Amino acid sequence: MSGFWNYISTNYDQIFSLLGQHLYLSVISVLVAIIIGIPLGILISREQKLAKPIIGTTNVIQAVPSLALLGFLIPFVGIGSTPAIIMVVLYSLLPIVKNTYTGLTNIDGDILEAAKGIGLTKSQTMRKVQLPLAFPMIMAGIRISAVTAVGLMTIAAFIGAGGLGYLVFSGVQTVDNYMILAGAIPACILALLIDFIVGKLESSLSYTSKQKSALRVSKTSKKLMISFTSILLIIAGAFTVYAKATAEEKIVIGSKNFNEQLILGNMYADLIEAKTDIKVERNLNLGGSQVAFSALKTGDIDMYVEYTGTGLVNILKQPPQSDPDKVYNVVKKEFKQQYGFDLLKPIGFNNTYALAVRQDTAKAYDLKTVSDLAKVSPDLTMGPTIEFSNREDGLLGLSKEYNMKFKDVKAIDGGLRYTALDNHKSDVIDAFSTDGLLEEFHLKVLKDDKNFFPPYYAVPMFREETLKEYPVLKKVTNSLAGKLTDEKMRELNYKVDSLKQSPAKVAKEFLKAEGLLDE
Repeated sequence: MSGFWNYISTNYDQIFSLLGQHLYLSVISVLVAIIIGIPLGILISREQKLAKPIIGTTNVIQAVPSLALLGFLIPFVGIGSTPAIIMVVLYSLLPIVKNTYTGLTNIDGDILEAAKGIGLTKSQTMRKVQLPLAFPMIMAGIRISAVTAVGLMTIAAFIGAGGLGYLVFSGVQTVDNYMILAGAIPACILALLIDFIVGKLESSLSYTSKQKSALRVSKTSKKLMISFTSILLIIAGAFTVYAKATAEEKIVIGSKNFNEQLILGNMYADLIEAKTDIKVERNLNLGGSQVAFSALKTGDIDMYVEYTGTGLVNILKQPPQSDPDKVYNVVKKEFKQQYGFDLLKPIGFNNTYALAVRQDTAKAYDLKTVSDLAKVSPDLTMGPTIEFSNREDGLLGLSKEYNMKFKDVKAIDGGLRYTALDNHKSDVIDAFSTDGLLEEFHLKVLKDDKNFFPPYYAVPMFREETLKEYPVLKKVTNSLAGKLTDEKMRELNYKVDSLKQSPAKVAKEFLKAEGLLDE
């Protein structure tokens, strides 16, 4: 437990910053959901024929996996806070719409007849009778949405929107339980706090028995509601104004969601900041290859590090090749022609895929190569990353090339696959040849004796228009070319994966050691 408090005391600035982002995104999402959901609930309470299709649609949206919804939104609205807010708004609509509709349609008919008898119009009846009586039910829906929004917003980090999910995802990647807890515990506390605040608001705005009989809202309650809404809107407006006021010409550097990428992203950001006057924004720890690539296409980021084999097989959908120069030239040419992306000089290391097993498994089955593994694969369980299990240069193609069929395949992402392997929940995992966790878990890396995996040389990739606007970027970025061997990259990854140093610190120290940054 002392280790957790040490982590909190060392990183409290980052935790509070991410907590602020999380709160802002959650509050905005819930406010938008309220603005959309309550009028929709009122509408379908009046137009009964619309009730089934609208509630049915919100039910369907609720059933769609959140990551799938984000994947659908990214090509249209890019990455960052916008798709995260849209996703949470869509998920928050069901309890608000349904509770508003239920509350309004379950009012005693005699009360409505009495309201009509004293001459109230439909709008007056809604405002003075139905909404006050349905208020507790409506607030219950808002409370559910508010708590759900806080939990869902952790996924915002997957697409570069920040929030406490950044710590959770990073902790999973590095098998760092303290980092996971540092993100999860504040998220839980925030959810409980919001539920408490909304509950208190509900109590202060609820109707006493006297008010129910009079069927009117107190002036104090109205003032409280107006004040609370105004404060939330002012906070949202202040964030927006501040973002615009501080906005300036800059480039955005992105990365995928594993530590090697975070190290490289920080390296290039440090280099550009030190060697030019260009402002740099770091949008690191995005999702997998497709998320980062989509962000580059939409202009949400200006640069990230890609791997030549991934570009060839996973993005260009071409068959694997073993010649590193040919792969680089094909990817460079096609990315330029098809997408307007410029590949600069390779960084130096080849982070190819590899299959790894525990030492006891290797000894029991005398495993040295992937061909050895193929012979006993029906007795073993594979625990690959989700991306590897669906790639032609991953498990799909590997199974065909080696005629391999595992007893079971349990895809699990990030550093969790190492934990599952270590706990004997799986027997084989995919790894990157430069993973620091290979050394930490003392795994046996099997030789790819048929040379199935293509070369995966790391290369910085820019949008063409970014390099035209800032020509100096090419020279500065290429100053890192050839500086990182497989061994050096594995050592840097080990510092983050096993020694729990921050990617930013590791990146800066390496640049200084290489003489690329001043001491």
